[in-house]
Amino acid sequence: MDSSPQLIYLDHNASTPLAPEVITAMQAALSDGFGNPSSLHWAGVPARALVEGARADVATLLGCAPDEIVFTSGGTEANNLALKGVFYANSPSKRSGPAHLISSAIEHPAVTAPLRFLERLGARVTWLPVDSRGQVDPDDLRQALRPETRLVSIMHANNEVGSIQPIAECAAIAREHGVLFHTDAAQSVGKIPTRVDDLGVDLLSIAGHKFQAPKGVGALYVRQGFALEPLLHGAGHEGGRRAGTESALLAAGLGTACRLAADLSPMTRVEALRERLWQGLQARLGEPVVRFGDPARCLPNTLGCAFVDQRGGELLARLDGIAASAGSACHAGEVAPSAVLRAMGVPDALALGAVRFSLGRETTADEIDTVVERVTDLLAGV
Repeated sequence: MDSSPQLIYLDHNASTPLAPEVITAMQAALSDGFGNPSSLHWAGVPARALVEGARADVATLLGCAPDEIVFTSGGTEANNLALKGVFYANSPSKRSGPAHLISSAIEHPAVTAPLRFLERLGARVTWLPVDSRGQVDPDDLRQALRPETRLVSIMHANNEVGSIQPIAECAAIAREHGVLFHTDAAQSVGKIPTRVDDLGVDLLSIAGHKFQAPKGVGALYVRQGFALEPLLHGAGHEGGRRAGTESALLAAGLGTACRLAADLSPMTRVEALRERLWQGLQARLGEPVVRFGDPARCLPNTLGCAFVDQRGGELLARLDGIAASAGSACHAGEVAPSAVLRAMGVPDALALGAVRFSLGRETTADEIDTVVERVTDLLAGV
């Protein structure tokens, strides 16, 4: 008899399994899209059709024109292209002084690291604080703006606690002052609306593997009408904004995933399961479990919580078969308390017990009930 533990995946904010439809699309692209999309012969034309069809799918999801979409290798490159591309496009002769950039204290390293790099090149960066719910105050943004401010970058939703930022309000403030606005929407696609006209942003990054597309592909929305210096120079791919032969295979996977992500109706069920998880833990544990963020302004799939007097990593290591995260997956080896939780004012002792459960469209009620039972039994010493 097999005594192996049930495998339950609650780490969808780290990465997602490929959707069956995505696998099918990519299998077809392996044979139909082998040519160079820039070639005009019989092998290149189908590859170009796959790339441009996928571009249209991304544009439809985001509510923009296809030529405003730049394919990238993922969310990290998309963020780097947005931040560095704007900085490099504003040469010293065009500035009234050192370029000033604004971001928040809880951004993903794919934003904070490029900004720290630009600081070394002379940029000035203001880091907006967040409140105990992980929310930016738009008034803080208004007060931080300067004549030399070139770009504001605030994530749409946080990867650790799921807090959703008031992007439309913040972007409107930036627009009033003639400042470009970027948002990292890697965690948003397929969970909450991400139409750029509703958000009012100039640049928006997505990462395919966060919503059932393959790793290695993402995209950057770039509003028409302003210059963006490319990071990669070569031939004129992606409208001159990102050199390198496009992958019809990865584009096909991303485009298909975008079509699936456009249907947000499954998130109602996912949100109910998230609440089932929280209520089950709270009912059986009480005060020893603490929830982070504001459930009313949180990604529907994300439960960030902490177990008092526990270490999140050690707890998860003992929950054999249950995949969750003690921190953001991109830096899960970090021993220190989460910088996000510190920025929210969470005491280090509590932050060390943090665990992020992030559900997916395929998560079931039975899996949630099993997780509640396994976690509470473990903490009770059963």
